[in-house]
Parts: sequence; structure tokens; C-alpha cells
Amino acid sequence: MMTPTMVRPSRWPIALAIAALALAAFAGCKGGTTPIKTLLDDPGHYDHQIVRVHGTVGHSVGVLGYGAYQIDDGTGTLTVVTQSGGAPREGAEVGVEGEFRSAFTVGTQTLAVVIEKDRRTR
Repeated sequence: MMTPTMVRPSRWPIALAIAALALAAFAGCKGGTTPIKTLLDDPGHYDHQIVRVHGTVGHSVGVLGYGAYQIDDGTGTLTVVTQSGGAPREGAEVGVEGEFRSAFTVGTQTLAVVIEKDRRTR
């Protein structure tokens, strides 16, 4: 039984923690991705690093489970190479996690790929 002098613990911290977790889960759907332009502008910084990109599949080709496809996030285009599961269809919206590999930069052109480790399709 509570008396008028007893203070009831506030439920605000719990409510705020639940709201923060829900927001983080919602943001995680696209959160944590790196814009392709950022990767291509400083490829040496990201070389051999695990990155996440999100965008629309352009050209794609797949043979016997292997594949390659281009992904465009509106800031740039990047080639993704997959060693299993083939390539998604053109026009699909995907999120990809993989190892960024920078081959070379000549002038304003950078050749780089992501070696796919995980892919999510909407």
C-alpha cells in the first residue's frame, strides 16, 4: 500500500528505452549504409573493409550460382560480385553487405567492386 509520502518510480526511462530500440530497429532497415559516392571518392580508405550499400539493381548476369550486378543508390554505381545465389533481377531494390575492393583510380574514374557476403531484397 502506498502512502502519500512514497514516490512511485518513473516509467519514463523504460518507455524511452523501448522507443529508442524501436527507432533503431526501424532505421536499421536502411541505416548503416554508406553512399556509393563516398566509397568511390575515397576508395583507399574503404579498401578491404566490410561496407553496406543499398540501391536498385542495374545490369546483372548470373551463371551457375555465380553472378555480378551493378547497384545504383542515386549517388553512384558500383559493381557487386557474388559467389553464391546468382544475381538479383534488374530493377530489384537490394541491400548488400560485403568487402569493398578498390582496383584503381585514373583521373575521375574508379574501378571498385563489393564482394557480396549478404544480400537483402525488399
